[in-house]
Amino acid sequence: MTKRVGLIVGREWSFPPKFIEEVNRRDAGVVAEMVSIGAVRMDQPCPWDVIVDRISHEVPFYRTYLKQCVLEGVAVVNNPFMWTADDKFFGAGLITKLGVASPRTFALPNKEYVKGIVHEESLKNLQLIDWEGLVRELGLPCILKDAHGGGWRDVYVCHTLEELLRNYDQSALLTMVAQEFIHFQQFVRCMCLGQEEILVMPYDPKGRKYVPDDDYLAPALKERVIRDCRTIVRALGYDMNSIEFAIRDGIPYAIDFMNPAPDMDIYSLTPRYFEWVVTHMADMVIRLAQGGRRQVDQMGWAGLFAQSRR
Repeated sequence: MTKRVGLIVGREWSFPPKFIEEVNRRDAGVVAEMVSIGAVRMDQPCPWDVIVDRISHEVPFYRTYLKQCVLEGVAVVNNPFMWTADDKFFGAGLITKLGVASPRTFALPNKEYVKGIVHEESLKNLQLIDWEGLVRELGLPCILKDAHGGGWRDVYVCHTLEELLRNYDQSALLTMVAQEFIHFQQFVRCMCLGQEEILVMPYDPKGRKYVPDDDYLAPALKERVIRDCRTIVRALGYDMNSIEFAIRDGIPYAIDFMNPAPDMDIYSLTPRYFEWVVTHMADMVIRLAQGGRRQVDQMGWAGLFAQSRR
């Protein structure tokens, strides 16, 4: 029986057709296509064996649907339950316990709250932030960023306490984290697929561009970066992720590692890296469709399901 892989995307244009073409040309008993859905019943079977999710972080209906697909036994890339729950503060604590180097990170109370929250009545458990103590812990410059953000949105390099306060005051309803700034000598972004395949790519964060160079990292350092990537994605359960390392004095610090819909555009990645991503994404979904793991089994729900009753 032919297996089906569905793709959910947003505005991206270069990756979707090449990925679908690559899967279908393999003639491996797996076909890839765009997902098409409207109103969904709570127990509606899902016609796809694997779904690759590239946009549910911006379209909440898709995330709602994908969680129902997990219940139906679909392998969703990435796991919508973990994606719903993760944040940069949790991630920093997790990878530190896993032995991966991470900048010192603090979670900050929100600047503003939804309507109905009265500061004197609703926030009895909150303390005022000791901003001077925070800066002493982190040093300057430091990074201020959205705990749930991505794509370089709402990220600020703060060189003074005044600058930190000014950016924090503009954060509105966002939950922000403050983080140590790593003065790096080298910087890489790694594409991580299937919790095993890792592509280490030299990256210029100021110019926001890749700089292909096979000899950019010394072999031992590159091996450590790859090992740290695998540790992180296996802990998070992500089959598609990008991880950034700022390397200072030979130590790779994971500064951004929760990007479950990583940039896969040909003009961003460069044609060389783009080809790697298309090929290895096709490898991964074919493997999952032909008998890979299912999140419903990993979460232990399947054994608890009762037989359907009429």
